[in-house]
This record gives sequence, C-alpha cells and structure tokens, in this order.
Amino acid sequence: MEESQTRPLWRDQEIVIVPGRTEQQYLRDIWNFRELLIFLSWRDILVRYKQTTFGVCWAFLRPFITMITFTFVFGRLAKMQAPDDLPYPVLVLIGTVVWQLLSTALTLASQSLTTNASMITKIYFPRIIIPLSAMASPLVDFFINLVFLSTVMVYYRVVPSWNIVFLPFFFLLAILTAIGIGLWLGALTVRYRDFREVIPFLVQFGLFLSPVGYLSNVLPDKSRMLYSLNPVVGVIDGFRWCFLGQKVGFFPAGFLISTTVTFLVLAIGIRYFRNVERTFADVI
Repeated sequence: MEESQTRPLWRDQEIVIVPGRTEQQYLRDIWNFRELLIFLSWRDILVRYKQTTFGVCWAFLRPFITMITFTFVFGRLAKMQAPDDLPYPVLVLIGTVVWQLLSTALTLASQSLTTNASMITKIYFPRIIIPLSAMASPLVDFFINLVFLSTVMVYYRVVPSWNIVFLPFFFLLAILTAIGIGLWLGALTVRYRDFREVIPFLVQFGLFLSPVGYLSNVLPDKSRMLYSLNPVVGVIDGFRWCFLGQKVGFFPAGFLISTTVTFLVLAIGIRYFRNVERTFADVI
C-alpha cells in the first residue's frame, strides 16, 4: 500500500491559533443562544408583575411618589426653582424616570447570576446572557414611565423641544451605563456575596449623588467637571436637554466626561466579567 494511503489524516492537517478568535467565537455563541436570551427576558417580565394587585401600575407609582417627595424637599423646602418658569415636577420626573431605569437595571443585573445559579452549574451558555436578560423588565417599566411623563407634560402644558430627536442616543447611553455597572457588580457578587448587602446602599447613595431632584447647573463649572465623573449625570442632563431644550442648558465638557466614564466602565465591566466568567460554576 502506498505511503499516502497509510499515513494518518491528522498529519496533513495544521492547527493555527489566531489571536482574538476566542472573542469572535464568544460573540457567535451569544447569537446562537439568542433564543435563551429572549426566553429569560420574557420570563423576567412575566414574573415581575405576576400575582401583583396593581400590576403595571407599580411601574409609574414609584416615580410618581419620588416626584412628589423631591418636589416638596427641593422645590418647597430648599427653594430651588426650575428655569424659565418650567414646572418643577416635570424637571424632577424626567430625572426620576431615568434613575429608575438605571438603578433597577443594574440592581437586577447584579443579582441575576446568583438567582440563576442552577443554570450556570448545569449547562454551558455565554453567562453574559443572564445579566443582559435582566435588563428586559426595567426597559418595559421605562416605556410605561415615558407614557406617564408625557401625560404629566401635557397636564403642565410643556411642549417637548426639537432636541427630542436625540433621545435614542441618550437612551442607548443609559443602557450602556447600566450594562457596564451591572456586569461589574454581578461578577463581584458571585465572588463576594457581601456585595448583595452593599448594592442597595450604593443605589440609595447614588440617588442623592445624581441630579434627580435638582439641576446639575446649580454647581459652578469647576465643580461640575468633577461632578460629571458620575456617568449618570450626563445621562440625566441629556434627557432633560432632549425634553426641555436650552431652558435647562447643556454642559458639553461635563457631558464629554460622563460619556468617557460610561465607556470606560463598560469596557472594564465586560473585561472583568469575561476574566472571571469561567469560575462562576465553581464558586457560585
């Protein structure tokens, strides 16, 4: 028999390891498991309102109560005024709607891995699907709140600015901010369970550290530069600028800082999540 017929086939094959191919395969796996992402997202939406008396009313009840509280505290007690006779409740409600989206999304994302521990220990799939699916129910709440916000604006006869066309950009920025922080906190919660107790405190602290009940322009420009290191500042200021236009002003330097911090947090969150992802099944 000739040598070509007896030689093992594997000798004719060459294995080439290409740098970066792992990440490409990971993205392909996410796409291949897209049905799992849809299923988990739909499950979370159903569970959120299952067996609740008020159902979707809870979605706008929380921002409504926050709007009333902050209007009283900042508008009545602290004597803060909205510019150009804008209704202070509208100003507060815009910030509240954005903050509820961010806080709820990152809280659910940070808890999602430990909540779905049984799936992680039994089957393979890109683990990032779990925190991404946790964003679904906050998104539903956000769109419900937009309807509520529109109703309040009609009541106060506030006409949206033409800047509203930029709203999708700031919406995407809000989602990226929530994903970046949520991935980072979610991975830390798996490795260090104490973070489950720390996250509610961080959310509560962030509520007052962000311009939800007031405008960020109450600070001098130098202080606003430092204040803008909080990525939520740029998102809330951007939403207000979209709805109310130049009446609330726009601070380009602060927005650039907040946006840079957002993408930095997103990159760090994804990188850290990918580095520790392979250990989840062992430590969870």
